[in-house]
Amino acid sequence: MRRGRSPRSGPPHLHVPAPRVSRRTRRSRRTGRRSRASAPGRGCRGGRGCARARRGREVHRSRARSGARAEPRIARAGTLDQPLLRRPHRPGPARAPSGSAVEREPTRRPRRANRARAPAHAGAPVAARARARVPARAASPGGIRGPRGAGWLGAGAAPRDPARAVARRAGRPGEAAARSLLHRPASARSVRRTLVASAARADRRAARSRRGDRCDTGRDAGILLVPEIALTPQTVARVRGVFGDQVAVLHSGLSDGERADAWRALRRGERRVAVGPRSAVFAPVERLAAIVVDEEHETSYKQGTAPRYHARDVALVRAKLEGARALLGSATPSLETLHLAAAGRIRRFELPERIGARPLPPVEVIDLRSAPRVPEARGVPWTEPLDRAVRDALSRGDQVILLLNRRGFATFLQCPACGDVRECPDCAISLTVHQTPPALRCHYCGHEEPVPLSCRQCGAETQRMRGLGTQQLEHFVALRFPAARIARMDLDTTSTKWAHHRILERVAQGQVDILLGTQMIAKGLDFPNVTVVGVVDADTGLHLPDFRAAERTFQLVAQVAGRAGRGPRGGRVFVQTRAPDHHAIRAAAVHSVAEFAAAELPLRAPPQPAYPPHVGLARFVAAHEDPAVAEAAAARVAAWLRRASAERLAGALMVLGPAPCPVMRLKARWRWHVLVKSAEARAIGRVVRAWGARPHSAVVVDRDPVSLL
Repeated sequence: MRRGRSPRSGPPHLHVPAPRVSRRTRRSRRTGRRSRASAPGRGCRGGRGCARARRGREVHRSRARSGARAEPRIARAGTLDQPLLRRPHRPGPARAPSGSAVEREPTRRPRRANRARAPAHAGAPVAARARARVPARAASPGGIRGPRGAGWLGAGAAPRDPARAVARRAGRPGEAAARSLLHRPASARSVRRTLVASAARADRRAARSRRGDRCDTGRDAGILLVPEIALTPQTVARVRGVFGDQVAVLHSGLSDGERADAWRALRRGERRVAVGPRSAVFAPVERLAAIVVDEEHETSYKQGTAPRYHARDVALVRAKLEGARALLGSATPSLETLHLAAAGRIRRFELPERIGARPLPPVEVIDLRSAPRVPEARGVPWTEPLDRAVRDALSRGDQVILLLNRRGFATFLQCPACGDVRECPDCAISLTVHQTPPALRCHYCGHEEPVPLSCRQCGAETQRMRGLGTQQLEHFVALRFPAARIARMDLDTTSTKWAHHRILERVAQGQVDILLGTQMIAKGLDFPNVTVVGVVDADTGLHLPDFRAAERTFQLVAQVAGRAGRGPRGGRVFVQTRAPDHHAIRAAAVHSVAEFAAAELPLRAPPQPAYPPHVGLARFVAAHEDPAVAEAAAARVAAWLRRASAERLAGALMVLGPAPCPVMRLKARWRWHVLVKSAEARAIGRVVRAWGARPHSAVVVDRDPVSLL
């Protein structure tokens, strides 16, 4: 016999015990809310929960009908005792006619079904529709509750704008010729791609602002791409000085909610300018007028994981599809962009002078092989000319920037007795020594282990650190100049939200005397009080096994040299190197892109091995936990490519490999690669599409790679 019900043959006066009520149910009755388990139609999983759900649904249906009809149904069912059959009727206010703003005051929290009725304002924004659907009692001043997990919506829940805290800066006047070019109507120009090659980033920024005047006065909008998140605050401050609150920021340093609010604001047209790194090229900007790619030469615009794309190329294609203008800005343009400009596919416009006609700072190249060093420096390459320049700048109250493109404390840890070097167990690379906090870390896979006290091979207790990193440089500079206020800017100190902005704000306010760091301090910074810039070691990436190594070194040194002399006091640059005669160092010392291109382009053309921009390039990388499987997969790829070139493409492809990658093992996967070159871009495109149409989980294709490591 089921508990709580009497048999049909039983007497009518049989007492039926009331159902047991849980503590949660009693509490929900007191507060006027229903528990999730007892709510009608929710979460029935059998047992007493299902019985409560059925009784609740029955009571809910009975209350919707008249009391005279509901009473015999419940009495015959025998689910409730007679005294609990009906609740006293409480007359409420008269129902308002259809379309009226007056609604019946609910006796409990409104259900989702009541809020989901579609009123006449269905086309309003989401928050407005939600406020209008909820009765007056539920729409409290604090807002209304949205769907589960969505938080509160209401008048006080304004969209999150991370750029609101960034102070606006007035735009500087650019060159008149640049403004006349950019203000020309789009229909009167046959070339929609423009390369603005300027000696100073501020000139390009002014030109972009004048280009944005067209967006500000019409119905058009724009996208501004920056290579680093660290450049976002200064860029936003400049752009907000022209467009005001029409700027939306999109980058990975923001929270999911902030990015979602910015995306919706752009999609609805409430913001008309999107600023961010490479992913901002996909911002849902309506009526697009211009896409600006600042520092277009930066390799950070290339997405290294699937889906692989280059933001510069995507910007050019999107501008073509939407009839917009594409602006590529750089003081050191990439050789590919210079090649397109020479072919007439991009119009090149140069701004050879700085704002205010300030001269570029002189660069002094210091040969580390023969220059006298400070005795206390030990393993730090710190020469006497750089030491004097830094000390003089600090005595005058000026600021100093020191560049070392290698983070950590030391490059590796080595035993002096047997020569053993600690390596990553998952990567074919040595572990980097860190001191804050102390650990051995792999910069590729993130593996970390404590610093050993003795050698694992011979047991020697003495371990020596080899190489130099930003942490060791910071330690040495703090000992050398104890009164100086020092800030370090690298990946270890900028991993938190708005860390870039806080460090740069301190520098702008004069709270930092020496700013040192990796490549993120080499571009885009505009501090007039910086009078000395020192490149501690310019050879960190000069001799890497990559055909772009010289180009990246030239761009890095030339960019950081431009951080000096931006104020009325002028500035000086010191570049320490062991290869002072290298063409990349010589060209950077005279701030000449043309000199570097004239020396580098012949090295990438026949009779030398051909590389971009003279040929197209694609890289097929086979990776697997088993080295034999990876090698066999690369061999199959090479054979397929050679066969396709001979049978379908009339020998248009040049296949190199297979060969081990320079970094042969990454994240516990062995890597082999095959390079494909061709003077015809369509031939590479055909093989890439043909290979992509077939499932190959162990082989990754990278079109136009920016690095071969």
